[in-house]
Amino acid sequence: MKSSMGMKAPSSRFHIFSSRFTLLLISIVTTFALGPFLEGYASINLLTDICLSSILLAAIPAVSDKRRTFYIALAFACPYLVLKWGSTLASSPLPWNFEEMFGALFVSYVLVLILSFIARQRKVSRDVIMAAVCGYFLLGLMWSFVYFFVESILPGSFQFALDGPGDSNVFIYFSFVTMTTVGYGDMLPLSNAARSLAILEAVMGQLYLAVTIARLVGMQASQTQSGQDE
Repeated sequence: MKSSMGMKAPSSRFHIFSSRFTLLLISIVTTFALGPFLEGYASINLLTDICLSSILLAAIPAVSDKRRTFYIALAFACPYLVLKWGSTLASSPLPWNFEEMFGALFVSYVLVLILSFIARQRKVSRDVIMAAVCGYFLLGLMWSFVYFFVESILPGSFQFALDGPGDSNVFIYFSFVTMTTVGYGDMLPLSNAARSLAILEAVMGQLYLAVTIARLVGMQASQTQSGQDE
């Protein structure tokens, strides 16, 4: 009894680090918050590749609650990592950026698993909240892969503020500006395919927020009602 009373429970502020989505969220936040400030220490393309690869690698254990899920996620991630780093190290990018297509497929699969995880939960927890936040970021990242691939197979689909199509950062920026419906106007979709995809992303971004928030509110209301009934 004495030993059990003498043991101190871990501080609640450290519980967040035990979440299965902690590493994934840290990778995402680091990519968007710190990545731009490290441009002076390495090329922006290399930094982008490192950050995107870290997000993909962190996403695999976050959503892999079963062995089969882990292997499927790994099978989607490997083509992207091999093609991306192969073209980066060889300094000869693929003509159609097929790695972006595999990146979009992988993130789509991860998104489905995250949404499935949220739908199965009955209580609002740190895991659920962090999963919802990660899902929103990954939705924008998925569309950036799609835009990059479209521009590679249909050059001229986008109008850029700077000369040339740029790199992944440009399409990540455009994706989140579109999803949040900010619309600065410094990068525009020109082709019918690009415009249709931009519309789909804007609608999906709003639906994600509406459905996810409604789900969380419903779970919290049900949890509160259950507590009152007991």
